[in-house]
Amino acid sequence: MNKTFSGYFIFVAFLFGNFSYAEAASLYIDPPNSTLHRGDSLTLAIRLDTDEEIGECINAVSAELSYPANIEPVDVSIGSSIFNVWIEAPTINKSERTVTFAGGIPNGYCGRVEGDPMLTNTLAEVIFRSPGFIIGGGVEDLSKATVFFTNRTKALLNDGRGTDAALSTYPAKIILTDNPSDTQNNDWQAEVEQDILPPQEFSIRGVSQYPNGDYYVTFSTTDKQTGIDHYEVMEEPLAKFGTFEWGRGDAPWLVVKQPPVHVLKDQSLNSIIRIKAIDKAGNEYIATLVSEESMRTISGGQTMSIVIGFVGLVLLASTLMVGSWFIRRRKIKSVNLENEDDTGEMEPNVEDSGENNKKYED
Repeated sequence: MNKTFSGYFIFVAFLFGNFSYAEAASLYIDPPNSTLHRGDSLTLAIRLDTDEEIGECINAVSAELSYPANIEPVDVSIGSSIFNVWIEAPTINKSERTVTFAGGIPNGYCGRVEGDPMLTNTLAEVIFRSPGFIIGGGVEDLSKATVFFTNRTKALLNDGRGTDAALSTYPAKIILTDNPSDTQNNDWQAEVEQDILPPQEFSIRGVSQYPNGDYYVTFSTTDKQTGIDHYEVMEEPLAKFGTFEWGRGDAPWLVVKQPPVHVLKDQSLNSIIRIKAIDKAGNEYIATLVSEESMRTISGGQTMSIVIGFVGLVLLASTLMVGSWFIRRRKIKSVNLENEDDTGEMEPNVEDSGENNKKYED
């Protein structure tokens, strides 16, 4: 753990702390013993325990898991995690064979809520797979695997000072068989396939500025089933506002490199910012942010559009009125031409003739 990360980790503990005191904590892997057949997958839950009798509370944990070469992690799920803040998203380092993550719990985790029958102490779930291999033929015993916490793992007390907890850790042991199971066990894949719910709704926090002048936005959400897989971002030019370009299949979305922060490419703040959260099953939720500068530009453009539209309606109405007048005149002229006799004289109007005859009679 580098100094910058360690300092930020302790800062989060200070931020969340409420000055309660404690002495012990434990991290363990569930289940502690299991069997993994060739080609199958296994989910190991990383759980946190506190001593409830002495009122122990933990508000931050930084964990590093180590695993052997005869198993491989394929994914990490945080959908059931009690962490509310992620300091370091779960990361699989296959070259060093480690899984690392760090998170915080505002007001601390003080143990299972009374009356809750569920194990509400999950920090993360790591899915391991047994690749195709042949047991034997080497120095190491490939029929066994142990997943354990390294000495870089630490927990901080919720005491307002970022005090290291006296942490105990417990590994998980896996028996590997070279034979595939009668019914292939791939619970994680089944869970992914059954996940039809999108990530939780979220908002992009307002534009902020680094000391060097760069503008950035922050965002965060959770997914209560398979967990967030990654985030994507699009900075849409104001000229394309309302064109629904972001919804096209070939829309230029880019993967966010360092969530939950994205440094804006458009430092003029004249773009509409969209962040897409995508879970492990491919479900997604999109949050949108329009900065004040962009809103003023859009509002000005909308005002001009309204004026132009009004003028256009007036011109259209005028054109229709003039056209209607010409059509009526043409119809009247046509009727008059039909009523002319062969000599060119107008035939008497029936109503007029009647009135004239009445005058003669009088």
